[in-house]
Amino acid sequence: MDDPRPPRRHEHLRAGDTSVVVEVGDDTIPRVLRWGCDLGDLDDLALAALADAVRPTTGDSVVTHQTSVPLVPQHGTGWLGRPGITGNRIVDGLPGPGWSPLFTSAQHARADSDGVCRLVSEGTDPGAALTLTTELEVHPSGLVRARASVRNDGETPYALAALECALPVPAAADELMHLTGHHTRERLPQRQPFTVGQLVREARGGRPGHDATTIIAAGVPGFGWQTGRVWSVHIAWNGNQVSVAERTDGGWRLLRGGELLLPGEVVLEPGETYTAPWLVASWGDGLDELAGRHHDYLRARPQHPSRPRPVLLNTWEAVYFDHDLDRLTALAEAGAEVGVERFVLDDGWFRGRRNDRAGLGDWFVDEAVWPDGLRPLVDRVHALGMEFGLWFEPEMVNLDSDLARAHPDWLLGVGRGPGPESRHQHVLDLSKEEVVTYVTERMSALIAELDIAYLKWDHNRAVVDAGGQPLGSPAGHANALAVQRIMAELKHRHPGLEIESCCGGGGRIDLGIIEFADRVWASDCVDAHDRLDIQRGTGLLLPPELVGTHIGSPRAHTTGRVQPLSLRGGVALWGHLGIEWDLTRATAEERAEVAEWVALHTSLRPLLHNGRVVHADLSGDAFRLEGVVAQDGSRGVYGLAGYDRPLTSSYGRMPLGGLRDDVTYRVSLLPPGDRAPVGRRPAWMDQSVALSGRVLREVGLELPVLQPDGYLLIDATAV
Repeated sequence: MDDPRPPRRHEHLRAGDTSVVVEVGDDTIPRVLRWGCDLGDLDDLALAALADAVRPTTGDSVVTHQTSVPLVPQHGTGWLGRPGITGNRIVDGLPGPGWSPLFTSAQHARADSDGVCRLVSEGTDPGAALTLTTELEVHPSGLVRARASVRNDGETPYALAALECALPVPAAADELMHLTGHHTRERLPQRQPFTVGQLVREARGGRPGHDATTIIAAGVPGFGWQTGRVWSVHIAWNGNQVSVAERTDGGWRLLRGGELLLPGEVVLEPGETYTAPWLVASWGDGLDELAGRHHDYLRARPQHPSRPRPVLLNTWEAVYFDHDLDRLTALAEAGAEVGVERFVLDDGWFRGRRNDRAGLGDWFVDEAVWPDGLRPLVDRVHALGMEFGLWFEPEMVNLDSDLARAHPDWLLGVGRGPGPESRHQHVLDLSKEEVVTYVTERMSALIAELDIAYLKWDHNRAVVDAGGQPLGSPAGHANALAVQRIMAELKHRHPGLEIESCCGGGGRIDLGIIEFADRVWASDCVDAHDRLDIQRGTGLLLPPELVGTHIGSPRAHTTGRVQPLSLRGGVALWGHLGIEWDLTRATAEERAEVAEWVALHTSLRPLLHNGRVVHADLSGDAFRLEGVVAQDGSRGVYGLAGYDRPLTSSYGRMPLGGLRDDVTYRVSLLPPGDRAPVGRRPAWMDQSVALSGRVLREVGLELPVLQPDGYLLIDATAV
C-alpha cells in the first residue's frame, strides 16, 4: 500500500552538544521532532527512521491526534491547542476571513555560517494571502533560537493578533519551574506538575516585569542545579509578552511564547511584515548547564563587554534627592579611596527634582542646586581616576514638569487623558517621532557635554493605557521598539558608552534589551539575604558580568535588616560589583574592609566574569553554596552563606562542582571571606588540603555551620 503522506525530508541542526531534528516538506513549515542533547551523526535513513519512531498514531482523526506540530502551530491543521498565529483580514472596515491560515506551499534553505546552524523556511497560504517565514538556529553554545515573520500579500489590511513559536519537550519533562516575585523580591522559583492544560504567564506592563518568568522550564521531576534533564524557553523582548507551557490530551508538551500584542496593535497593510521576537531555548543536565548555554551565547556576541567591568559607586542610597556639591565630592573621594572606578550620580540632578513628584522629562541640570552645572563634580571625579555616570528615566514624565505642560499630547493615554498615575509619573509616547527626537537629543547633549561614560536607564512604573494620542491607538509595540532605537542611536553617537537597564530594579531583564544594554540592575533590594536568591534567578539568564551587585549600607534600605559587611561584600562579589552606601558615614574599619572586598573582586574579575557558574543542590534552606570555575578548570572560588539555622548540628559534606576530575586542587579559605565565626571547625579550615577534582565532586568537604548571615569564601586552586 502506498504511503498517503506527502514526501518529507529531515534536517539535523547540530552545534554545541545540541541536536535539533526537523521535518520539512513542500506542504508544511518546519516541524521540530526533537531537540536537546547531541544525537551524533545521522544520515538520511537514520533521520527518517527517527521520525517514524517518534511519530504518534493518528487513529481515525487528525484533529484529536496530531502526528507532529509545526514550529508555528496552526488551527487549520486540526490543532485544537493554542494557535501559533491568530488574526483576520479587514474588509470594508469589518472583520473578514484569514483567521485560520494554513501554510502549505513551503520552501526551506540551510544557511549555516560562523558555527551557527540555520534553517530558513517560507510557507504561503494563497487563500489567506499570507506568507509565513520561520527561522530556526542552533548556536555554538548549544542555544536554540526560533522566530517567525508574517507578510500580508493581500490587497486589504490584515489584523495580526498573535504570532508564537512552540518547541516540544518529551514526556519525561513532567515538572515545570517558572519564576515569580515583585519589586525588591524578583525572580524566585516556583514549581508545579506539568499537568494537562496551559500554564500562561503574561506581562502586560510594557516590560517583562518584576514577576517576569525569565524562563519557563520543564524537566524530569526534582531537577536541580547539577542533576536532572531540563528544557527551557525565554522571550527575547523588552515589552509585553506571553510565555506558555502547554500539555494536550493528545500527549503533546510544548514550551512556547511571543510578544503579547494589544488589540489592533499590529495591522499589516498590503506588503507589510511583522517579525516576532526570538524564542530562545536552552537545555541541560541540571540548571547550571542550562544557564551556561545562555552565558556562553551572550559572551560570544561581538558587543559583549570585553574590558574589565569597572567597580562603581551609585549615589542613590547615599544621598537620595539631597544633592550638594561638597557632599557628593566627599562621597566620590571616599569611593576612590576604596578602589571605585566609576561614580554614578543618581536621581535628583535635573530641574525641579527635589522629590519624586516633579521634574521627570526636564533633562536640564538644575541651576538652583548646581549653579555651576555638574562640571565641577565631573572634573573632580575624573581627577580621582574614575569614570562618570548619570541617571535618566527617559520614558517617563511628571505632570509637574515643563515638558508635560508644553506637550500634554506627548503622554500615553486612551482618550480619557493621561493613563493612571503611578509613582507620581506618567509615560511618554515614544511612538511619536518628535518625542523620540527630544529624548535622544537631550540625552546625547548631556553625554557629550559631561563626558558621560555610563547611563543608568531607569523605568520605574508599568506602562498601562499605552495608547497614542489623540485616538488612543495602541502603542506598546512601538514604544518597546523605540527604546531599542534610542539606546542604539546613543551608542552610535558616543562610542564606548555603556548603558544599564534598570527598571524599578529588575523589571526589564531579557535577551531583547541586553542586545543594547551592557548590564542590568537585578533589584532595588541590596539586602544580601534576599539578594542570594534574586541573583540566582537572574543568573539563569545572564552571566555575572552583566548583573549589577552592590554592597549596601549596614541597615538594608528595603528590608531594615542589619547585616555584617562580610555577608554584604561576599554576596556582592559575584556580579558587576558596586557600592550603594554613604561611605562618608562608614567607619575607618568599615572602609578598610570595603577596600579589601573591592581589591579581591578586581583580582578575581578574569575568573568571575569568564568562568562557569556552579551551584550546590541543597537539602533544606540553611545555607547556600555557589561559585565560579575557570573555563580551563584551573581554579574555582566558592561562597558559603549561612541562610538560617539548620535542623541538624552539621551541614554535612557538600561537593565542590565544576572542577576537573584529573586535576589536584589546594583547598583553603580566601580572605577577607575567612572571618565568619563558626562553631566546630573542620580540619581543612586550619590546614589546607590537596584533593582531586573528582574527590571534591564525589566526596566533598565537611562544611562548618555558620551563624545566620555568616559568609565564607573557599578557594580551590590547581597545584
